[in-house]
Amino acid sequence: MTTPGGRLVTDLNEILDVLASTTRMAVLGIKPEYRSPKPAFTVPRYLQQEGYRIVPVPVYYPEVTEILGEPVYRTISAIPEPVDMVVVFRRPHDIPPHVPDLIAAKPRAVWFQLGIRHADAARTLVEAGMQVVEDRCTAIEHQRLTTSRHSRHHDGGD
Repeated sequence: MTTPGGRLVTDLNEILDVLASTTRMAVLGIKPEYRSPKPAFTVPRYLQQEGYRIVPVPVYYPEVTEILGEPVYRTISAIPEPVDMVVVFRRPHDIPPHVPDLIAAKPRAVWFQLGIRHADAARTLVEAGMQVVEDRCTAIEHQRLTTSRHSRHHDGGD
């Protein structure tokens, strides 16, 4: 069954809207603290510091039970409360096995981090009713979003 609203989001303003309307995000492929130089740890840490609720879903590291002070889940669909968005830190060829889990979890949006694109997976997620962003860094776009809000505020907008 296709849910209304699924689309590939490519317009910058719409990408920023996806991020602005998100409060709780699962991070598929997050790295634990002891791998902290990796973007799959530093980006979620930054987003958490900026006020987003992060739900860690590492693919490896079976011994890890908590990342960024939050309990770890092993699949997106195992997360008990809905998430607005899933941020994906997986190589493109590793994404397809996660698609059924993403569809089962029904997030509003799925965001493939910078350098990550998978046309078939994106199409399947869009057909399932999700907004999909590809090849963009959530931290960079968040900085763009906060700069945009700051500029509008000081220019008399909003």
